[in-house]
Amino acid sequence: MRTWLRWMAFCTLWTCSLGAQADLYKDVSTLVQSGQWAQAQALAQARLKTTPTDPQMRLLQSHIQTGMGQTQAAMDTLRDLTQSFPELPEPHNNLAALLVRENRHDEALAALQAAIRARPDYALALENLGDLHLAMAAQAFARARLITPTPTRLQTKQEGAERVMRTP
Repeated sequence: MRTWLRWMAFCTLWTCSLGAQADLYKDVSTLVQSGQWAQAQALAQARLKTTPTDPQMRLLQSHIQTGMGQTQAAMDTLRDLTQSFPELPEPHNNLAALLVRENRHDEALAALQAAIRARPDYALALENLGDLHLAMAAQAFARARLITPTPTRLQTKQEGAERVMRTP
């Protein structure tokens, strides 16, 4: 009977701690969505002090860093996450998005391919891969237009790629 009571107490405490963790993630996400970066960062850092390998909180931390304009720190956080948890597609995808913003297309391509290897049915990474290919095609067409004396065909292709990219 005594062992059973201990087991029940353990299960109750464990369940409560899971609920508290879920609330913490929700709280940080809510703060992020409302742009309350400093408060979100304080909660995230407190959690990461006690559990520094928490992948979900580290991913949220990268969102916070991006929101605070700390792009390099966010990329470092995401790179660390991809090293610690290569099986998670989200850090690879998010890293790719930040790399694209800096026109680092080759690195972004590698990150998206890693995301898709981790989860072949990850629709967002596949969509981002398509967008990246379009951006790279538009750039290639623009460079070719600088070299070719009669760029009509290239102009049409470049404009078509750019038009598709502008489509919401």
